[in-house]
Amino acid sequence: MIRLAATATAAALLLTAAPALAQTADSKVVLTFETGARTGQVMVALYDSAAAFDGGSSSPVAATAIPASGPVVATFGNLPAGDYAVKAFHDVNGDGQMNTNPFGIPTEPYAFSNNAVGNMGPARWDRAHFAVSGETAQTISIR
Repeated sequence: MIRLAATATAAALLLTAAPALAQTADSKVVLTFETGARTGQVMVALYDSAAAFDGGSSSPVAATAIPASGPVVATFGNLPAGDYAVKAFHDVNGDGQMNTNPFGIPTEPYAFSNNAVGNMGPARWDRAHFAVSGETAQTISIR
């Protein structure tokens, strides 16, 4: 009797998990950035978890650099549906890093998905994350 209950429970768990396991990587995020200058490049990082976005040891799911000389559009494809968040900065001088003052405050423009703003620091996941299913687009103002 116990074995039958355990088997039924396992079967029920597998049936409820099947839709999650069947997710395909067919979603896409298209990000358009509004910048104040046409020099350097916009550095973009895409995250799929709060732990990674808020400073955990995990790397972004994807990252890219887009020249700021023309339209600044980043496209990330082949993503599984889910929640994502973006960190970006405008590397105005093109040195490949976000420059800061002696106190660690950024001296180059930066932004987050949803145009989220932080409170005494960078925006947190709860303000910056957005749902992705199919094609999702956002326009982000870098300030």
